[in-house]
Amino acid sequence: MMKIDFLKLFNKVIGVVFGAMLLFITLGMIIGVLHLFMSVGDMMVEKELGKHYSKIISDVLTLFILVELSRSLVEYFHTQRLRMTFIVDAGIVFVLRELMIGLFEHKIPTEQIYALSALMLVLTVLRIGSVVVYQRERRMADMAKPASSQEKAAE
Repeated sequence: MMKIDFLKLFNKVIGVVFGAMLLFITLGMIIGVLHLFMSVGDMMVEKELGKHYSKIISDVLTLFILVELSRSLVEYFHTQRLRMTFIVDAGIVFVLRELMIGLFEHKIPTEQIYALSALMLVLTVLRIGSVVVYQRERRMADMAKPASSQEKAAE
């Protein structure tokens, strides 16, 4: 009877799914950059620049979000873990995008500015905390490596 290793199967499926996601994000970034260049060309022809500036700002910030998400997926392939810092970075860029677009267009109510500012504060604290935890984990791993090599030398 054939025994199925579900953990290996799960890891392979996750690898394929994340690989497909990374491929689509990369294609999205390429298409987004091409669209951004076309928007600049349209901006030179049009007389109303404000509308095009807000669209270009939105597109650039959206590309930053895609870059942060792709960094998170690439890191997963290296460590087999999702790093919180990259995910929080994408969240921070997303909130900044919404805040900047709303402020630029003068269409954001005061309550929403306060709410987005509170969310930025929470995401920033989460980002700082995740960096501190990551550095602590690295130090602990570095301290464990010499100890394990000393144990092997003693044997």
